Amino acid sequence: MNLSIPFASGLDAVVKRQLEKLGYAQTKAENGRISLCGDWSDVARLNVFLRSGERVLIVLGKQKCETFDELFDFVYSLPWEDYLDSRSLIRIEGKSVKSKLGAIKASGGVAKKAIVKRLCEKLSLTGATLAEDGARTIVGISLYEDMLTVSIDTSGEGLHKRGYRSLAYTAPLKETLAAAMIDLSVYHADKAFADLFCGSGTLPIEAAMKSLRIAPGKNRDFDFTAWRCAPQGVLLRAREEAADTEERQKTLDIFAADIDPNAVSIAKYHAKRAGVEKSIRFACADMRKFQTDTRYGVIVSNPPYGERMGEIAKIRSLYADLGKLYKSLPDWSIYILTSCPEFEKFFGMRTDKNRLKKLFNANLECGFYQYLGKKPPKA
Repeated sequence: MNLSIPFASGLDAVVKRQLEKLGYAQTKAENGRISLCGDWSDVARLNVFLRSGERVLIVLGKQKCETFDELFDFVYSLPWEDYLDSRSLIRIEGKSVKSKLGAIKASGGVAKKAIVKRLCEKLSLTGATLAEDGARTIVGISLYEDMLTVSIDTSGEGLHKRGYRSLAYTAPLKETLAAAMIDLSVYHADKAFADLFCGSGTLPIEAAMKSLRIAPGKNRDFDFTAWRCAPQGVLLRAREEAADTEERQKTLDIFAADIDPNAVSIAKYHAKRAGVEKSIRFACADMRKFQTDTRYGVIVSNPPYGERMGEIAKIRSLYADLGKLYKSLPDWSIYILTSCPEFEKFFGMRTDKNRLKKLFNANLECGFYQYLGKKPPKA
């Protein structure tokens, strides 16, 4: 099958590296997706193991479409009966960029009519409607420069929903983005890690899960497992592989702090749900009081951005103090995600342009500012 992994803007290289580590070297990135070939076992593995991909899609076909008639005919020509049944609950999700068929809601309606007509004919169903009281299948209708891509979503809920984050907290960082930030840093299991603005705990939890090799999707379900076309047992085998590759015996040095005691309480709860509470030291503390005798550590944080009116003075002081902290830790590296355009000015230091990456958090364009400390001496 032709598989496709959507990813957030700026994360193509991260997701490609994650795929390579999983054994998928032959991939191609284009228009916010990475494509590869695979079978149902690969569908299960990708859903269970991918840390920064957003979903796992099966691409049924691509063709240029400029009119509703062309769209209907192409969607009708696809082998829906190989994937859907007479009771499938069909949900259409779509987007259109730089295409003549800009009304995506209308395009989705045309696509669904084509799917229903094909199924009724191929499955010899009476009438022109389906019961739609069975397993959900999300059909993707994506138009980019008049090129239509039709897919079905094997994941269901986005892959950022690991299952451990159940309590709400202000401006949460998506798990897939947090995992990517950690991958973009120099952190590995033998280094010290600190998040001084931990919020609901996503960054330290993702750091611990990566270091302990805990697969992010091992404890959740996916839409494809309820489809009749999917072989039974593929998800179980992927979960068994995930269990076999874990390294929970590792001792980690991960520190997470926040000035808000409610945030720390939520973060502790989420770490327990993720099974990594023993690997993270939590504290209710001001960033300015952070001290350590450990050398060559890594700070990765998502501090407040100062988006509200009247907050700029507070943010300027916060970022200035963060810069002072970094200068007091000459062999530590620090990675900061913020939408504040004047971060470098307030921080008191410019980053190398090659170490400034544009990422998006909650639809805000952010800079991922990377400052590298001294390297440890070679053994």
